[in-house]
Amino acid sequence: MPAPGEPAPPEPFDRRQFLKLLGTSTLAALLSGCRPGATPPGTLGLTPSPEPAPSPTSTRTTASAATSTDPAPTDTPANTPTTAPRAVVAVGQASRYARAELRTAMEKMLEGIGGLGDLIRPGARVGLKVNLTGGTWWDSPDKPPSTELFVTHPAVAAVLGELLLDAGAGRLLILDGLGDERNFAAWGYTEVARQLGAELVDLCQPNPYPDFARLPVQPHPFVYETFTLNRALAELDVLVSVAKMKVHSISGVTLALKNMIGIAPISRYRRREQDNHRSEFHESTTYDRRLPRVVLDLCQACPIHLAVIDGVITAEGGAGPWDPGLSQVQPGLLVASKDPVAADAVGAALMGFDPTAPDGDRPFEKCDNYLALANETGLGAHRLEEIGVAGAAIEEVRFPFKGVQ
Repeated sequence: MPAPGEPAPPEPFDRRQFLKLLGTSTLAALLSGCRPGATPPGTLGLTPSPEPAPSPTSTRTTASAATSTDPAPTDTPANTPTTAPRAVVAVGQASRYARAELRTAMEKMLEGIGGLGDLIRPGARVGLKVNLTGGTWWDSPDKPPSTELFVTHPAVAAVLGELLLDAGAGRLLILDGLGDERNFAAWGYTEVARQLGAELVDLCQPNPYPDFARLPVQPHPFVYETFTLNRALAELDVLVSVAKMKVHSISGVTLALKNMIGIAPISRYRRREQDNHRSEFHESTTYDRRLPRVVLDLCQACPIHLAVIDGVITAEGGAGPWDPGLSQVQPGLLVASKDPVAADAVGAALMGFDPTAPDGDRPFEKCDNYLALANETGLGAHRLEEIGVAGAAIEEVRFPFKGVQ
């Protein structure tokens, strides 16, 4: 599909050139220069499934940071690192989903993390993995819209898509594994795709390919050595996780990393034919060690290059209407980073949680802390003192969330 945008002329100096210069700024050089090699996960993993690992079908690599052996802080860390940051996260604010307001906030956020020039090459194939969990059966006139409660709002994807096209993307795909095939149309994504010239891909189906592909988990598999996934994921140059800011009964929080659960086809990862969710990924509803590691396996099979979190209007007390304590809140927040672990750490802190909390402690009462595990695996930074924050200061805009009741 041809890119909707045209190459920027050399004269005069325009915003697209400015963004590309930002992408090669000294900040980007600093971030790339301070990331040592990853440390193997050691004994933290479960025994990987005995699936034979195929030849790699994707050459994409993660830009995440490596393991740090510094002890966890005992107090809430300051907003600014005392040394060169391992990652930079931008915190933005928006009172509603008006396109103009979102665009202003997102432009500043992307500038704050160094622009898109180092991610988006001319003609790049870019996938936006949104969170369209559940189905339209939850929609009701007497409840807030699902897009202002528990799924990524289409306006966030639309504005982000426009900025990616401005940066030179040649092909946009809007992705999620749907539990209800009506979700794209009912929640506004069919119209967004039309406006952007983007493709909609239901990752629960092999379409537009004849069959799924097997993608390897590299370099540190925990539970799975390969995943059966839609081939479109292997063909992307850039993968963007566009998540909703929420809590979760098993994973504690569900942000950019947990959003990747939705790339797996339900039919291939459920224990029972009647399950309309990926039940094979779960170990227990009491305490789950498996789910955090499956999340990290998926993030290694399909690394996230840019994380964006929609916390403008969302829900607390659960991840969806299936949680009885779910209620609408309006934090007015957005988060963006090229380090998805750091994005989730800042997102958790904005929600009033400690991203370095020990396993079994709030908000990770029912699971291992997957942010700490991601840090140990070398996928990114989760300690706030190692993360530079651009934009609003965490302590000034923090919006404490209620956990799952």
